[in-house]
Amino acid sequence: MHGREAPWRGTTGRPAWLSRLSLPSLAGDLFGGLCSSVLAVAYGLSFASLIFAPPLTPWLSSGVTATFITMAVSAAVMAWRSSLPFVVAGPDGATAAVTATLVAALLAKLQDAGAPDDLLAPVMIVMALGTGLTGLLLYGLGSLRAGNAVRFIPFPVIGGFLTATGWLMVSGSFRVTTDHGLLSSLSGGMDLLGWSKLATAALMGGAAWLATRQTRSPAAVPVVVVVGVLAGHLAVAMSGASFAQAQALGWFVRPQAAGALMQTWNLDDLRLFPWARLPELSGDILAMMFVTTVTMLLNTSGVEFLAGREADLERELKSIGIANLLAAALGGYFSCTSLSRTTLNFMAGGRSRVSGMVVASFSAMVLLSGATIIGHVPKPVLGGLMLMLGVQILWRWVFDAARRISALDYLLLLAVAGIILQWGFLAGIVAGITIACIVFAAGASQVSVIKFSFDGGEFRSMLDRSPDDTRILAARPHAIQGLILQSYLFFGSANRVYEHVKDLFAQRPECRFVLFDFRHVTGMDSSAMHSFLQIRRLAEENGASIILVHVPPAQRRFFSFAVPGLSLFDTLDEALEHCENRIILGQAHALADAADFAAWLGKTFGGAEAAARLLAACTRRDVHGGDVVASQGAAADCLFFVASGRVGIFAALDDGRETRVRSLGPHTTIGEMGLVTGGVRSATVRAEADSVLYELGVEAFDRLQVQEPRLGQALLTFFMAVTADRLRFATRLVSVLQR
Repeated sequence: MHGREAPWRGTTGRPAWLSRLSLPSLAGDLFGGLCSSVLAVAYGLSFASLIFAPPLTPWLSSGVTATFITMAVSAAVMAWRSSLPFVVAGPDGATAAVTATLVAALLAKLQDAGAPDDLLAPVMIVMALGTGLTGLLLYGLGSLRAGNAVRFIPFPVIGGFLTATGWLMVSGSFRVTTDHGLLSSLSGGMDLLGWSKLATAALMGGAAWLATRQTRSPAAVPVVVVVGVLAGHLAVAMSGASFAQAQALGWFVRPQAAGALMQTWNLDDLRLFPWARLPELSGDILAMMFVTTVTMLLNTSGVEFLAGREADLERELKSIGIANLLAAALGGYFSCTSLSRTTLNFMAGGRSRVSGMVVASFSAMVLLSGATIIGHVPKPVLGGLMLMLGVQILWRWVFDAARRISALDYLLLLAVAGIILQWGFLAGIVAGITIACIVFAAGASQVSVIKFSFDGGEFRSMLDRSPDDTRILAARPHAIQGLILQSYLFFGSANRVYEHVKDLFAQRPECRFVLFDFRHVTGMDSSAMHSFLQIRRLAEENGASIILVHVPPAQRRFFSFAVPGLSLFDTLDEALEHCENRIILGQAHALADAADFAAWLGKTFGGAEAAARLLAACTRRDVHGGDVVASQGAAADCLFFVASGRVGIFAALDDGRETRVRSLGPHTTIGEMGLVTGGVRSATVRAEADSVLYELGVEAFDRLQVQEPRLGQALLTFFMAVTADRLRFATRLVSVLQR
């Protein structure tokens, strides 16, 4: 075969990870895998006892078989496919607790319908169905690259369901240890023997927790489990009782004699399954899918932090999806990446896929040896391990979280946990997300979407106007009011904009134009359109117009349909120029004595005679729209008086594009600073409309300085006034932009 080598193979044709193995690394992988296997066995027995608690105890051996099928399959698949080669997968505490809830819900439905003699078949069918659907969901999320979407779930919702999971594990530890539920145990339904078992389980769980916190080593739990098992057998031997008597008293599990690998259901069981009751379990199955997905992502994030490297999230989701599909087909149940077992493997030296294969092989050996292993593990050891896991989760999310999150988020977390415990996981998750969205909307509505505001006295267009036009605009600084909007506009924030405009008209009754700049707006909903409809009506009542700037095309269509009568512009400068022109047009009578260019020169430079001498020194230039008057980089050897029309100043950018810096209308000047200081032009001057210009060259300017000193001085004074006015404008602009 020709072509590129497969990325997972080395130059010898063997898998790349196998080619990199050395004796020291292999030893670390084997040791890490063995340590993780011991922990996996301890957890697996606890999870099986939790899920197959009374009334499923007679089928506990089948539960152990299903657990180790799940461990073997998930560990092997993740060792084969994971982007983090040292990852160990299997059943997790959170998924086991919710699986137990799903099984309990099924048993309650069966009890209502008259429980059959064989409870194992319907339980295994439901677990296989849920596991298969979860596998499809995980694989689909990975294929669609949608794994990050789950991370948008509000933090209090995740904390709430994990808190509820921790409580279920604590409650399950009571049932595993004493065969009684938490409430019945605490309400006096337990004898002295039961309390002795519970005290022993608490001692076991406390020892495991203390060892973990003191040593900071993930190997502490397997050591405590082994010591607990040996101590249990030693206590039986020292008491003089037989092992059978200890089992009869409930100190050890008495599994049935079922074989290791056996068919737990057949086609007849499928036919007899109460499919009509399955829709009633849909909420629990969906909750199970949700919990498995979120737990998978949270544990993967923890592994990333542990290893200091990023995982391929899509690959991880697809891999664990395949593992769940295989487990469902072979008689297993839900699984995901295990943070505790992966941490132990990594700390023990496991770095390659060998570690995961060791865990898978060890689980398969336990599976093939039969489920009788659980009969040699004391119940308080299993219950204590479950109690420790539950307390760890509760400590993190009930006590530590109180110091790390806001009081509102903490109350939401507790509310979600309470709803889950009272009405189920699906109800809690839906209620939590709904409440979180309401809280977010309320909080977001308090954040102002008005980035800053300005008026016509602070911020003008880039069009240089004649002194008469400038005086008209300066006399009406509040006629133009601008609002630069930001963030997302929805019912809460858009209503605050409406209230702001309402106050603005009350404080500035002379306002005639309200500009809204949408450049920094990330989006809006339909309720925002309603608020702008109210703003338009308010503006009409006050004789003002609404101007919108930088509105995206999609929103333009919505505005045109929902809020007709608005003016839309592509840039803020165009909008400002439009408003200024309307204001000046409304005061046209003020321009009657300044309509003539020569009259403006006479008024500016000391009379008609001085204006005539100045015009005599200039050269008239008639240009058409688009003509270049002066090029960037050319010698700055003249200035231009704009008699009529309009010219623009354009600066070339490094990427070859051009941007308009400023525009100038009648009775303004261009190039006065270059005329005085010399040098080259920093921008191109181009006519934006047919225009009449008067060019004053440097030689003519020098002659005026000598022959007409008063006129020359008037020119210099005019240049200084123009420069000062532009500097004031720039200063105001910077001040507005810094708000």
